[in-house]
Amino acid sequence: MKSNKKVILIGTVASSFYGFRSDLIKSLLEQQHIVYAFTSESSPDDIKRIEALGAIPITYELNRGGLNPLADIKGTHGLAKKIKQIAPDLVFSYFTKPVIYGTLAARIAKVPRVIGMLEGLGYTFTDQPEGITKKTKLIKSIQVSLYKLALPKLDKIIFLNPDDPKDLLERYNIQVKQVEVLGGIGLNLEHYPYQPIVNNEAPLNFLFIGRLLKEKGIHEFVSAAKIVKEKYPETTFTVLGSIDTSNLGALKQSELDDLISSRVVNYPGHVDNVKDWIASTDVFVLPSYREGVPRSTQEAMAIGRAVITTDVPGCRETVVDGVNGFLVERWNPQALAEKMIYFIENPGQVAKMGHESYKIAQEKFDADKVNKRLINILGL
Repeated sequence: MKSNKKVILIGTVASSFYGFRSDLIKSLLEQQHIVYAFTSESSPDDIKRIEALGAIPITYELNRGGLNPLADIKGTHGLAKKIKQIAPDLVFSYFTKPVIYGTLAARIAKVPRVIGMLEGLGYTFTDQPEGITKKTKLIKSIQVSLYKLALPKLDKIIFLNPDDPKDLLERYNIQVKQVEVLGGIGLNLEHYPYQPIVNNEAPLNFLFIGRLLKEKGIHEFVSAAKIVKEKYPETTFTVLGSIDTSNLGALKQSELDDLISSRVVNYPGHVDNVKDWIASTDVFVLPSYREGVPRSTQEAMAIGRAVITTDVPGCRETVVDGVNGFLVERWNPQALAEKMIYFIENPGQVAKMGHESYKIAQEKFDADKVNKRLINILGL
């Protein structure tokens, strides 16, 4: 393929470019392509960080969490104008709304090649223990209608796990030209070096990282912690993450205050040095209801931590049950607590399974390998 192609990446929050797309952008630039990063939420500092990567930042208007058809139509036409001015060879969008509206805008702008990637199906496609509300069902039906409008216009649609295309495309009979399963966006493993556990004599520390959304399993984590502490009160539990107010499943501030006041978990809040926190804990726990392929788990595995997670789409792509951790039934704090207690009572397994996590991360989640495959899928 010839170099010097114009490639537009359409995301939402600017941090996604330098946080999760930096290695892809560098790989594209090494091939002499010109990369434009379209962001709908950014600060002046964000723009500088995107520029420092070598990409050209472009801002556009899109309400990430809202459902305002007139605003979305207006935003799509504004986006199409900006795309047309650049006249790219490829538009590659990711996240739900950019995939929908970015695809429609790219076709309006007559872009020759348009590819989208859904890194997960999101809240509306995630089962809840008490069932789905009428409001969620309505939003889901609107979303499915928009997918039926946009996805057939893609040259390719990329998913991270094999369950998502079944639960979206097959279940709702959405016709697409080509489907690819990437298997996780990967990590720069140099940024997450292996740090084996040396001392298991101290009480174990279990770590949860994620946006404070109900469907991430935060309530199950806290409930399991209470069960474990009844038998092993010295065990510690840490929660890292903040409330995402634009998400339908976000915790209320009062719920977060209750978690903090319970003193069952340590809550430092949102931190920038995640890998240091991972390295200082023993076992990573993510009781999520559904994922694409969770990055936090990949980070923990790269550093060499055993993992307890749920047997649901996305999460089951990270753990080989009994090898590098355990898969447990979703919505089941008791099952979660039992696996935590297993590690407490078998401390030698913490380091052993952690090393297996490291080996799996080297094989499956190396960003260099993943990006070579992704660039090949993009046809660049």
